[in-house]
Amino acid sequence: MSESVNRIPVSYIQKSRAYYLARGFDRPYRWAHHDDSPFTPLPQPLAQSRVGVVTTSVPLRDPSEELLAVPKGVAFAQPCDPPPVGMFTNHLSWHKEATNTDDLETFLPLETLSRAVESGRVASTAPRFYGVPTNYSQRETQEDALTITQWCREDAVDVVLLIPL
Repeated sequence: MSESVNRIPVSYIQKSRAYYLARGFDRPYRWAHHDDSPFTPLPQPLAQSRVGVVTTSVPLRDPSEELLAVPKGVAFAQPCDPPPVGMFTNHLSWHKEATNTDDLETFLPLETLSRAVESGRVASTAPRFYGVPTNYSQRETQEDALTITQWCREDAVDVVLLIPL
């Protein structure tokens, strides 16, 4: 017979506020919110749209040595063809004991999107995929978002898949 466990939920928001105050910040963390969210219905079907991908992982130049192809902590754009040989994910928060990130298609589905183009489900994919660092600065996140938006415009992207890890 198993014992009943009483669990108490942890308030992530309260814990974050306490964390920042304990480290000497003059005010608690302010969560980002946007009343004028940029999410909108698609203006045309996917079969007529160019799709781009944004990831929080970083391309590897050499997976065996975990040499990064771009600096960690900065927004980047990398060609989709050829797809990256690997992505660095160890700096991100995910359950490293319960799963892995060995299969790039699970979090950077470039080959899957290529097959969607071949089948006609998607008109085309962007020539590049984009990456953003995971930081907690709203100012830096907004700057990165403007950079990614500019790159998407340059690549004539209609739809963006945001795939955080």
